[in-house]
Amino acid sequence: MSIVDDHDSPWKEALRLYFEEFLALLFPDIHNQIDWLVPPEFLDHELQQVTHDGETGRRYADKLAKVRTRQGDERWVLMHVEIQGYSDAAFAERVYLINSRLFDRYREETVSLVVLTDASPSFCPEKYSRGLWGCQLEFQFPIQKLIGWEARWDELAQSRNPFALVVMAQLRAQTAKKGEERKQWKKLLIQSMYEHGFSRTNILELFRLIDWFLQLPRELEQAFLREHKLYEDSKQMPYISSAERFGIEQGIEQGIEQGIGLGIEQGIGLGIEQGIEQGIEQGVIRGERILLVRQLTKKFGPLDAATVQKLEAAMETDILKWSENILDATKLSEVFA
Repeated sequence: MSIVDDHDSPWKEALRLYFEEFLALLFPDIHNQIDWLVPPEFLDHELQQVTHDGETGRRYADKLAKVRTRQGDERWVLMHVEIQGYSDAAFAERVYLINSRLFDRYREETVSLVVLTDASPSFCPEKYSRGLWGCQLEFQFPIQKLIGWEARWDELAQSRNPFALVVMAQLRAQTAKKGEERKQWKKLLIQSMYEHGFSRTNILELFRLIDWFLQLPRELEQAFLREHKLYEDSKQMPYISSAERFGIEQGIEQGIEQGIGLGIEQGIGLGIEQGIEQGIEQGVIRGERILLVRQLTKKFGPLDAATVQKLEAAMETDILKWSENILDATKLSEVFA
């Protein structure tokens, strides 16, 4: 059975969950210029409007965040992040076009950052330039080439930055294609979360991300889960139950399938590509909702109609908050407090 990796979904989720840690690891100089006391404001819908104004090509993932600088004037900056997974001669031009469209539309300083996840050492676009008859344009942008971090593997392994595990999972997703080898790397990366003493919330989130990057054939996945249960038992840290793992997998798969269908229907007016993208995003939310329902039912018993209706109407931020609350809640009302 061949392994088909999905790198778009985990990158989008990783940037949403660990945006500060992402910058601290890969772009530390920029990280130090941001006032992190003011949470970033994600503007993915606004980015979609810009990227679908014209042909901008296919990427792994992209993110737009509004952040405040540490300067006294409380200056706001748009952070445009591109995750690129393959060599593309037109890539630098595309980054420039998105950057310029964002500035044209919002008149805010826009910083474009690029993470290259491909395996080609020669693909390192850092600028876009053109000119004629003395009229010259040059646009430069910071990049991180992840294969360069192979030489810094020990640094990543020792780091307590959660995003280091995202980078390691991406690197091993590229190099470990055989099932048994991939299973061993998946086990090693996940166990390192416990060794670093990460919180239960971080372990649950990173488990889901690593699982997305390092997908296994079903029989190897079952073997991995058995081995992981033994490891958790030995550490007396029962964080990831089989039911939770099954719920994560089935909830996301079911949600994405339903979401894509809905997205294609909406795509009649939006354009099929945009419809599918929105469908996938809605599908992930639906998957998270399905998982939360299963967890609530398992912990508190069958849910009444009012609770089910509340869950169906919930926004993603509510679902994520309630998913955290369930960890400590002793009764159902505490989950929604």
